[in-house]
Amino acid sequence: MFLRSFSLALMVALSGPVLADDSDSPLSADRGQARPVIVIANSAADPALVKLLAALKEPANQAAFKERNMVLYTVVNTIGKRDGKDLDPQSTMALIRALKLGASAQAKVILVGKDGEKKLEHAGPIEPQQLFSAVDQLPASEKELSKPAPDPAALTPAPLDD
Repeated sequence: MFLRSFSLALMVALSGPVLADDSDSPLSADRGQARPVIVIANSAADPALVKLLAALKEPANQAAFKERNMVLYTVVNTIGKRDGKDLDPQSTMALIRALKLGASAQAKVILVGKDGEKKLEHAGPIEPQQLFSAVDQLPASEKELSKPAPDPAALTPAPLDD
């Protein structure tokens, strides 16, 4: 009886990560709000990563990036960041699982739409203008897919009449 219970417990424990839902992915929090750009590189010195980060520091590119509601994720050797802030290891792994990528020696740049679907996947260096034009070519229905911002007047309590 003990052996049967132990075997069942072991099977459940080992199958848990395989059946895990990717709803814990940081991409699910961005759905409907932002367009994630994910750069996955083997090292921080990867030319694709360095070139894109340098290009996105230019004021014109920063403005275009924000105008299109884009956020930048970087994953370097399983260490993830969202807009320069560290992600915990579980979120980083969930991000990688959600993208369903295979192993690659080259850096990959992936653009995900507000609907949560991949819109562009590129291996190697990419120019920010390529990302911007990919966003600009999206159908109007995807561009409008954003949750409405709450009305500030509705959030402030009405004054009480005496």
